[in-house]
Amino acid sequence: MTTREYKQYKGLRKESLRDNMTDVELMLNGLAEAATTEINEKEKPRGFTANAKTAKRGGSVAGVARKKLEKELGRSVITKDKAIDYIQPKDELPFPKKEK
Repeated sequence: MTTREYKQYKGLRKESLRDNMTDVELMLNGLAEAATTEINEKEKPRGFTANAKTAKRGGSVAGVARKKLEKELGRSVITKDKAIDYIQPKDELPFPKKEK
């Protein structure tokens, strides 16, 4: 998915996509970034086109990992979950009692 498609899938408008990813989504994103960095360090691409190609390759590393994990789990790891789904309303927050 492109970033725009991913944000639409999660129902986000101006919110940060990264702030609204699950732990697994964040880890796969980090894997893609790390793989791209390592490929770039090895090959030292020059120019936009060459860098775009290594970015695609780094992303495909995470894509393979995602597909393998989804096969093991029997479900998608890409979810519509977002941060607001986990935020407790202020009136339900537990506040510590004041000591005397």
